[in-house]
Amino acid sequence: MAPYALYIPSPDRYRFFLSPPGTSMIRLRGVNKFYEVGGRPLHVLKDLDLDIAEGELVAIMGSSGSGKSTLLNILGILDAYDAGSYHLDSQLIQHLSEADAARLRSRFIGFVFQSFNLLATKTAAENVALPLYYQGVPRRQRHATALRYLEKVGLLDWAEHLPSELSGGQKQRVAIARALISQPRLVLADEPTGALDSATSREIMDLIQQVNAEGITVIVVTHEQDIAAMMRRTIRLKDGRIEGAAP
Repeated sequence: MAPYALYIPSPDRYRFFLSPPGTSMIRLRGVNKFYEVGGRPLHVLKDLDLDIAEGELVAIMGSSGSGKSTLLNILGILDAYDAGSYHLDSQLIQHLSEADAARLRSRFIGFVFQSFNLLATKTAAENVALPLYYQGVPRRQRHATALRYLEKVGLLDWAEHLPSELSGGQKQRVAIARALISQPRLVLADEPTGALDSATSREIMDLIQQVNAEGITVIVVTHEQDIAAMMRRTIRLKDGRIEGAAP
């Protein structure tokens, strides 16, 4: 039997993301975000300025309610901002339709969540291949590519297992493989070790560092100082503002 073909994105995949040399991949200027709570506006992000270069490994820290998850959702084009500007690789992200936002996310961004967000009735391989399904990649190609990425995270032997048969660390490895399968340039991880023990957390962070070493920009939201210490830069939020940025 001939081997299944792997899915390889076309060369023009990022033709709309050609930032001039020396510019930031992520550039926020004066970003504000409000939510309505009890009929009153809640100011979550306040005139926030932020630059993140391509290839950075960044932690975002802050207490509950500081705005870190809201910031991550805006960076991931999962939520809109109310004032200011957000440029992703020099493209202004503003007033996008849901279809355009979804298309942009699928081409550019991979997500890793604390709760893994795996489909319980799908195998590890099927979960990893899911982004390619939404991109219209043929079944054999996406399955072969999923196996490749499971091997990359050390789980090839678990390809046909359901999430209920996996440990927490294995589930997070599946989630990371899913985030990488579309070959994103940016990975956003929201408390990726929050549901894991310390030893497994270290393994997951080692894997995230390997992802970054391949040139992928990685932003990790965490409340754990030891996790932030593994990043190259830490951004601290307090009451919707950047409190400090340490190298």
